[in-house]
Amino acid sequence: MPLARLESSTRIEFGAGKVMLLGELARELGAQRALVVSDPGVIAAGHTGRGIDSLTAADVEFHLFDGVQENPTTRNVELGLALAKQFEPDLIIGFGGGSSMDCAKGINFLYSCGGRMHDYWGIGKATGPLLPMIAVPTTAGTGSETQSFALISDAETHVKMACGDPRAAFRAAILDPELTLTQPPPRRCVGRLRCPVPCRGNLCHLEA
Repeated sequence: MPLARLESSTRIEFGAGKVMLLGELARELGAQRALVVSDPGVIAAGHTGRGIDSLTAADVEFHLFDGVQENPTTRNVELGLALAKQFEPDLIIGFGGGSSMDCAKGINFLYSCGGRMHDYWGIGKATGPLLPMIAVPTTAGTGSETQSFALISDAETHVKMACGDPRAAFRAAILDPELTLTQPPPRRCVGRLRCPVPCRGNLCHLEA
């Protein structure tokens, strides 16, 4: 009997320069309006701009939400939700490290299903379909692009809530190694060392 069963519904595009496929992938998912969730550091490094250039070339309208902090909180998600309600996207893109991708998932939960982040603490709490999402990770190690959990902290109590649902999985992920080159060497090293941790967590979840 196998110890674990690994399943993934996320399409992976790997290779240097693959970030320029973002617009094409968005179009394949039928998107016309994309909410791009990123953080100030990744934006300053110029990575988010490359993805936005690809969206523009594919005639996909976008709006950038840059209110992501490390270890995102319910406040970050709520700010992103407010922008999503104004912009009315049909696609959400998590562009950055695990924080940006988790924040994108959190925004999607609330935008698509309503309520507050606490309502999705646990497994399988989504009440309906979520918007399609694309992940563009700029770090190696979190694994958020290939699993369906968002780790969001309560802004007041600082309790971390693991909110997971199969519908929160990214439809596609672009793994472009060029996007990791601007990280400080210590961060790149730590990312590689912690890589097995989310992998083990996903395997445990699949067999639970």
